[in-house]
Amino acid sequence: MIKRTFGMAALVMACAGAMTVLPTSNAQAAEATVKCHLAFSLSGWSLIYKHAEGHGMITCDNGQRANVKITVVGGGLTAGKYHIDDGKGEISHVHGINDVYGDYAQAGAEAGVVKSSTAQVLTKGTTSLALAGTGEGINLGVSAGKFTISKR
Repeated sequence: MIKRTFGMAALVMACAGAMTVLPTSNAQAAEATVKCHLAFSLSGWSLIYKHAEGHGMITCDNGQRANVKITVVGGGLTAGKYHIDDGKGEISHVHGINDVYGDYAQAGAEAGVVKSSTAQVLTKGTTSLALAGTGEGINLGVSAGKFTISKR
């Protein structure tokens, strides 16, 4: 009788263990992340206060796409006027395009006369946005602010 009870208990435990494995696999599949790419143009100015606006297109590896508006605001010890054409961004740690929208923390040092380039990594929680672009203008200083992506 003891062997039979132990055997039944082992069988029940094995079935319970198998049942807990299935939801974990589905949860891991639901948590799969995609990578999204941003192509953008941006122009702005700064004189202590920093302001820039632009637009872009986001495409994600899962087929989602959207036109977006970009706004940059902040402050610091900056002065200049600039524009970035053909900027590129890579957004990681998102589950879909809806995770892309919002405010990203931005900090950086800028220096450029006529032709300039920029590369930054911005964050929004666990989401990262790596930006790179080239443009023209005069820009000098150190600033902090936010980079906002919204639906257009």
